[in-house]
Amino acid sequence: MADAPMASETDVPMVGGAPMYPSKTIVENAVNSADHTTLVAAVKAADLVDTLSGEGPFTVFAPTNAAFDKLPAGTVDTLLKPENKDQLTKILTAHVVAGNWSAQSIREAARSQSDGFYHFNAVSGDALSAKVTASGNIFIFDENGEAYEITQADVNQSNGVIHVIEGVLLPR
Repeated sequence: MADAPMASETDVPMVGGAPMYPSKTIVENAVNSADHTTLVAAVKAADLVDTLSGEGPFTVFAPTNAAFDKLPAGTVDTLLKPENKDQLTKILTAHVVAGNWSAQSIREAARSQSDGFYHFNAVSGDALSAKVTASGNIFIFDENGEAYEITQADVNQSNGVIHVIEGVLLPR
């Protein structure tokens, strides 16, 4: 896992080939990432642009296009249909927690628990859990017990932080 360096406007982390400016919102930056076009399309289809452009702060576990590609064939196309907006919204908001959770704060919270897991409540109301490996890598678990590694952490935004993950977190 590579933690993104602290960034100024002249030295910013790159995600999906695009600079992630800390003065911009989660949405303003995400639309430029070539690795997050599916996520951006889903956020638009679910009418969550205004929400994720809001004050926050939000912590977003942002799945890549490759993560969405791991879902069964046709799943994304089905979710993007207007009649499935509620289900899409539930899935997307299962990737968002309130607050500004840095990788270090997640590590500390998980390591402070007797079972080694820190439990979050996602904006969707669903449960997420974080576990840290001995080498310091962070895995986020969805309600189904599926775990996905944070592959790029601490991409700071004006209204929160993005952590890039390698899978789509699914509610039960």
